[in-house]
Amino acid sequence: MLSVLVTATVADGHTAPMLAIAAHLVRAGHRVRFLSGERFADAVRGTGAEYVPWPDDAIPASLAHPGTPNAEHSSPGARGLGKAVAEIFIEPGPAQYRAIQAALDDVPTDVLLTESTVVGAAAVALQSEPHVPVVVCGVLPLGLSSVDAAPFGLGILPRADLVGRLRNRALNALVRRVVLRHPQKLAERLVRELVGGDLDCYFQDWGTRADLFLQLTVPGFEYPRSDLAENVRFVGPVLGTPSRAAGLPVWWDDLDGRAVVHVSQGTVANTDLQELIGPTIRALADRDVLVVVATGGAPVSELGELPPHVRAAEFIPYERLMPRVDVFVTNGGYGGLHHALAHGVPMVVAGDTEDKMETTRRVEWSRTGLNLGTAHPGESAIADAVDRVLSEPSFRDQARELQAEIAVAPGAEGIEEMIRGLVGVGAQQPARA
Repeated sequence: MLSVLVTATVADGHTAPMLAIAAHLVRAGHRVRFLSGERFADAVRGTGAEYVPWPDDAIPASLAHPGTPNAEHSSPGARGLGKAVAEIFIEPGPAQYRAIQAALDDVPTDVLLTESTVVGAAAVALQSEPHVPVVVCGVLPLGLSSVDAAPFGLGILPRADLVGRLRNRALNALVRRVVLRHPQKLAERLVRELVGGDLDCYFQDWGTRADLFLQLTVPGFEYPRSDLAENVRFVGPVLGTPSRAAGLPVWWDDLDGRAVVHVSQGTVANTDLQELIGPTIRALADRDVLVVVATGGAPVSELGELPPHVRAAEFIPYERLMPRVDVFVTNGGYGGLHHALAHGVPMVVAGDTEDKMETTRRVEWSRTGLNLGTAHPGESAIADAVDRVLSEPSFRDQARELQAEIAVAPGAEGIEEMIRGLVGVGAQQPARA
């Protein structure tokens, strides 16, 4: 039996995949403790893991209390981005580190399993003295620096020829030394003060210093990199344990025999349902499709009176819904995209907040759907895109190719075996995917 400590940033998209991994490890007979925020306490316990609370100062207010204004909204431009990254991800690092160390001291632990934005875990990995093995899970599009790709967050398609590599080098230097200079310096100081070590890389690359970096996707949905770190493995998405449970809605049988277009704005960028859900409802009013809406926690009443071609619920279990969907219209949440791809569903994507500049580009690059390039698409653009995805088989064919790739990916079982191999418990580490 393994003793595993799991950590995640207190946000749905960061926590949900780690919950799924925790649930698998518990079912496999391992002891799992999970550092998280109070709003995920019931979800953690629902996996069978032991809930360990983050201290208040390990969680930025904007994540502890969704809807709280943060720097990203109050300070536009590069300066605002740097300030937001520092406040949301870097500044909680010391409190996270202390909480992780306290949990490690409290119970003998075989491995620290964390997602990549927990900077407190980076300090553990960068300690010079012996420490518990650290395994990082990439729950966002792969953001590791590369000569073959532009920096994470710019939403620029990869280019690996001579001109592209010159472009990538220049952009990587610009982001690290100018745009995100403040969080970089803050991360360097954090590591130095906490563990007396040096952060010898860009702060978003710290996972390359961990024992393993497990990216929760497949190679077909990620930009190729000739300089990918040796500790990186593609393990595929780990789905099936949402942070909030949902049952089937009362109108479920209405889906029978209908072409279904599902639309969602996820669980973060859903404060204004008229960004994507409202326009999609209106755009498809004269199409012979049933529009299924998931509001992501916002009250369905905010949509007003629903027209006859629409069904709505706050949450819908994707393992039941996606097999019945013909097109998924989404702002590009990483988890939602993988639920669709796992069932071979092509997409129309429209998002540019959080990590959506990167996720939507990967849909475009992989040819599994159409990217509208904005979080506020017009009704005609949505209608034309849905019509095209429904009528052109190439999008569904490509989505099904990734479905097949996901089906044979290591997944949660592979993660367990890799951890066993790392700590020398009953298995050998599998070959790199």
